[in-house]
Amino acid sequence: MRVLLLDLDSTRPDHLGCYGYHRNTSPNIDRIAAEGVRFDNYYTSDAPCFPSRTALMTGKFGIHNGVVGHGGTAADVRHEGITRDFRDKLASESFPAIFRRAGMKTALISPFGERHSAWTFYAGFNEMYNTGKGGLESAEEVSPVVLDWLERNADEENWMLYVNFWDPHTPYRAPESLGNPFEHEPLPDWITEDVLQEHQKKVGPHGVNEINMYNNEVSPDYPRHPGEIRSMEDLRTMVDGYDCGIRHMDEHIGAIFELLSHKGVWDDLIIIITADHGENMGELGIYG
Repeated sequence: MRVLLLDLDSTRPDHLGCYGYHRNTSPNIDRIAAEGVRFDNYYTSDAPCFPSRTALMTGKFGIHNGVVGHGGTAADVRHEGITRDFRDKLASESFPAIFRRAGMKTALISPFGERHSAWTFYAGFNEMYNTGKGGLESAEEVSPVVLDWLERNADEENWMLYVNFWDPHTPYRAPESLGNPFEHEPLPDWITEDVLQEHQKKVGPHGVNEINMYNNEVSPDYPRHPGEIRSMEDLRTMVDGYDCGIRHMDEHIGAIFELLSHKGVWDDLIIIITADHGENMGELGIYG
């Protein structure tokens, strides 16, 4: 058995075609959804990123594994204490350890351990590849590592490959060469000018006045990601930036699928597509 797990950071389901989105953001993901099982009653138990992935890796809610935030004492996996054996429980009870117990080779392609000093994230993997930019990677930097691993290992029996893509995560970083395939398509119809005007009265992190959490600066490295939203045109920049990130990521996922098909392993392959959490696109006046 072969398993490919795609962990698509900050990807919300209702911006994917397979969940009814009116924009064509995800044709390759949609194809897999059409052939497989699509979950529509599926929730993130803990958020944001570090609590979510720690819950997945440990099989425990954050209130039990200890990770409920990104800093301080809320960002360390709880020690086992005096009951700890020569190896801790993550060596045998982590998510990838399940696959190893079944005799499978496990590999991780992700910078996440370094991003949050989440070293427990590596537990249970035979191989770890850090793509090196702490979550600021774009798909064209991640997919070559994935394709190289598959070129060398896809023909083998019994492996599980866990891959992180980051393009839907702020700051939106789809390359200029993608253009904007959504520039003439409508925005979600619930975000009207009246709604935006109400949002502009609010203050606080990730509000329309300071998208970056604590400021409204725009980085020249990420022109698709606005610092603030003053108009419907700015709102379009925000939504289009997110959707272009999904589309760019989906195209690279398509290249991975093509290689797996070319390798002749498509019929003996389980593909799991998931995310750590979604991304606010105006809900509760919160963006990004």
